[in-house]
Amino acid sequence: MGTGLGVGTAVLYLSLIVLIPLAAVVWRAGGQGIGYVWQAIRTPDSWAALELTLVASVIVALVNVVMGTVIAWVLVRDRFPGKAIVDMLIDLPFALPTIVAGLVLLALYGANSPLHVNLAYSEAGVVVALLFVTLPFVVRTVQPVLLELDRDMEQAAYSLGAGQWVTFRRIILPNLAPAMLSGAGLAFTRSIAEFGSTVLISGNIPFKTQVAAVNVAGRIESDNLTGAAAVSTALLLVAFVVLIMLDLVQRWAGRRD
Repeated sequence: MGTGLGVGTAVLYLSLIVLIPLAAVVWRAGGQGIGYVWQAIRTPDSWAALELTLVASVIVALVNVVMGTVIAWVLVRDRFPGKAIVDMLIDLPFALPTIVAGLVLLALYGANSPLHVNLAYSEAGVVVALLFVTLPFVVRTVQPVLLELDRDMEQAAYSLGAGQWVTFRRIILPNLAPAMLSGAGLAFTRSIAEFGSTVLISGNIPFKTQVAAVNVAGRIESDNLTGAAAVSTALLLVAFVVLIMLDLVQRWAGRRD
């Protein structure tokens, strides 16, 4: 009885917070038929925004796989002054409002950049903003795996004459790969939905720097709720496919263990 009550409470909560709102968006998008949904997605401004969003999100996911793993490795395997502070800063993008992050990035990489690097109103600025908000995902998924990794296997490989690269490729990387892929997938799905950090530094220029979330907001402001729901449904479908792939990766990793 207790288990049934717990499951029922969890399902009810998820339905109210997640399932019903998402179903409402899909229903609103499909209210005028699949043809209208496709037509709304294929409008020049929406299609350009979707292309930029997906391409930038793929780039961000790939960069995060490499740099997130490097950062996790340094935090787990190396000792240096200020390590605790660096570890704490990794979670800053989670705590900082994304619009504040956008303002900080615009001040740092805008026209009056103290670093003399102007990325404002460019695709590169969009990528940098997305890298900022997705920084923790790979780090926090790889870090626990590194902490639990059996160091004896590495020492055994070294004692048998294997070099550092061979040991990493044959022993460490296979254990880290599922976590790396999961973190990259989470970073990708976070990127395709990002609004706050990109809206300022991108300049919201249609056909150039406007991301999909900003395009959706513009359609809502223009009272085109069905068109906004159509673009949102496209993003939802992409995110759903990626989450299914992540689940398959986790199941595969579980069978290997």
